Amino acid sequence: MNVQAKHSADASTAEEAIAIQERFDSTAATELAMQNTLLTPRFYTTDFDEMDAIDVTPVRDDWDSLIDRMVSDPNKGHFKKNEDWDHVDWEGMEPELKKEFIDFLVSSCTAEFSGCVLYKEMKRRGSNKDVTQLFQLMARDEARHAGFINDALREAGVAVNLGFLTQKKKYTYFKPKFIYYATYLSEKIGYARYITIFRHLQEHPEHRFHPIFKWFEEWCNDEFAHGEAFALIMKSDPKLTRGRNVLWIKFFLTAVYATMYIRDHQRPRFHAALGVDPDWYAHEVFTKTSTLTRQIFPITLDIENPRWQRGLERLQRANVDMAEGRKQGGIDGRLKSLGAQMRAAACFVDLYTIPAKTHAVPASTRLEPAY
Repeated sequence: MNVQAKHSADASTAEEAIAIQERFDSTAATELAMQNTLLTPRFYTTDFDEMDAIDVTPVRDDWDSLIDRMVSDPNKGHFKKNEDWDHVDWEGMEPELKKEFIDFLVSSCTAEFSGCVLYKEMKRRGSNKDVTQLFQLMARDEARHAGFINDALREAGVAVNLGFLTQKKKYTYFKPKFIYYATYLSEKIGYARYITIFRHLQEHPEHRFHPIFKWFEEWCNDEFAHGEAFALIMKSDPKLTRGRNVLWIKFFLTAVYATMYIRDHQRPRFHAALGVDPDWYAHEVFTKTSTLTRQIFPITLDIENPRWQRGLERLQRANVDMAEGRKQGGIDGRLKSLGAQMRAAACFVDLYTIPAKTHAVPASTRLEPAY
């Protein structure tokens, strides 16, 4: 006899987790999640027939090992409040911190659910057992993560309507190989971000201003496993990481790192509350991610090059000026915003043209969390 789950943490499928979450929503949070800018999480669609043709035979042993771990479902029931969930004084929270933290939670919820939607659609459309099983498992995990973030948001009086997002948010088309690069990096940099915060707060618990950070270790281990799956998919088709595709890899590395840097610098009060300097945090995350991506990418960005940090800082200033121009409005505001956009584009080109570091990709792709 199947017992209906009462919480998304206990759901066995993405569909079940989403149905539970649809009981709650907040117009303000959903509107924030609906925004589509260069810095907000997007929903993606792709050529599902091409993805359904993936053949994991060349990586079968590592693939089966990874799938067996995911099927065992070590985090079932984990992503929900328990006795370790401390009371949060939302009313007494400093207003700017509250605003930035809610923005962080909504953005994180949208990003997690974006993965769920993509993975769930691949499972629905596909017939390749290896591929559909993987995406069903990953959709399950991401739905749980999104549901858990919504639990935290509801305490603040807001929540994202996940079902509404599925139906109404704009979808961006990416070729399958771009999905592999972008999603692999998203999962790996997500792991690096969450584990860096988790370890920092282990050493400095006085900065843990919200209990959700206690759950980051298991959370980031799910992200790690998802990244491993995409690494194996790319390993199964060597041309994805060779030749001209290396230029695309460099593009996505640069874009993902730069976007993270800008987005984090938009939340100064949030990082101050954590006791984290955004520049230090960015370098820690970039270093970890670069080490991890050596498993499949033949290049890493030279984040120690003096041009790198200077370029990120100039890009951040251009982003601030763009926002001020849009807020100012009128002809002067539009000109200011346009000039800032041109500066930002030049900064990105400068970052992209920093010579990358090359290395030999190891024969065995699989890694285990080590941070």
